[in-house]
Amino acid sequence: MSEPRRRAIAAAFAICLACGATAATSGTKQVKLKLPVRAALDLTGRRSLVVAPFQVVRQEGERTFRGKDLDVKGDFQRYLLKVLKRDSGLDVEEVENVEYPSDDFDALSHDRDFWRALGERTKADLILAGSLDFDIQDKSGYRLEEYTSPYDGRTYYRQVLVEETGFEFDILMQVYDGATGELLYTDNFKDFKTLEGSGADPIEGMFQNLFALEDRIVGIFAKKDVEATRVLFTP
Repeated sequence: MSEPRRRAIAAAFAICLACGATAATSGTKQVKLKLPVRAALDLTGRRSLVVAPFQVVRQEGERTFRGKDLDVKGDFQRYLLKVLKRDSGLDVEEVENVEYPSDDFDALSHDRDFWRALGERTKADLILAGSLDFDIQDKSGYRLEEYTSPYDGRTYYRQVLVEETGFEFDILMQVYDGATGELLYTDNFKDFKTLEGSGADPIEGMFQNLFALEDRIVGIFAKKDVEATRVLFTP
């Protein structure tokens, strides 16, 4: 081995030792950063969005729970319009009295003529449509919990009845090009929440689902900031 190469290897080894010593003696610090995330859709040249009626494909539990009086479709549409008008930066309008040729949105996603005709009718750059699946579930049951006896101070386990109600929302979101009828975006947004009590308010459960999904829904059309944790080395 030549002398210059031997000296280069020795220098590199010394640098590695110094870096190792620094890492060993330094600490770490977690910091939260806000990172920008682009919208899922390319909105270049697109200014208007029309929201078509979402279809309820399933609403389970309404006969057993108080959800029988819940207007899933109406409450969702009002909430969706409010959020998109506030955060999307688009001109958002609602279109009513849409007669879908099918209840199968997978099949509808290939029907460009239908979506193009709806685009011509509304003069919108983008069309948002989809389906709703809302499920209310009885999650009550017996569970083990620790119990400390006041007599001998020992810890035991006992079964206790925990009454809970589960709420699951599955939302299919599809965005179409109003000029061509092409499907530009599709995704399923799902959320599950559990509330205490066998008679938990279904409206509260549904809106907790929606609040949890709000950033993802808005993120289709708008840039957003996401918090991320990073580790920094400190001297």
